[in-house]
Amino acid sequence: MEPDNDVALDIIITNVVSVFRTRCHLNLRTIALEGTNVIYKPDVGKVLMKLRKPRITASIWSSGKIICTGATSEEEAKSGARRLARCLQKLGFKVKFTDFKIVNVLAVCSMPFEIRLPEFTKKNRPFASYEPELHPAASYRIKNIKATLQIFSTGSITVTAPNVQFVAAAVEQAYPLLSECRKIIR
Repeated sequence: MEPDNDVALDIIITNVVSVFRTRCHLNLRTIALEGTNVIYKPDVGKVLMKLRKPRITASIWSSGKIICTGATSEEEAKSGARRLARCLQKLGFKVKFTDFKIVNVLAVCSMPFEIRLPEFTKKNRPFASYEPELHPAASYRIKNIKATLQIFSTGSITVTAPNVQFVAAAVEQAYPLLSECRKIIR
């Protein structure tokens, strides 16, 4: 093994998507008229509600399903979802905070080297794909942890996974494969 295998990489979580249910029917018109920081989209059948702290945007459907996006940690996603449920309770709905689940985590990471994408794709053929005419990044899927990495030639990586632990595991799993295909700087 090379001596530089123990490099510490900064993984920055940019978005955590979560879902929860209210276990009651929500009147979107009432939310739109009486709620704060609300955008009513009747053509789509949902209301967008924004919270300032934590910075979260929620899509609210009349069935009681709510999707929250924009959090930067799992804890922030949960506290934001709970605050949103409390806002709906204050509007007069009998909301119960149930079925909370982290659906997706998006993170970015930068490798300390540049990557030769065609070589990386050839070596990892069934899991990696690279179409330079369509997208500048190679896509690498890790099936067992359901993670997808978008790898750019500059060494920048975008990771999408079901939770934060899987994001870190995906980067750890991909690092040795990427270091094999690093660009040699002359």
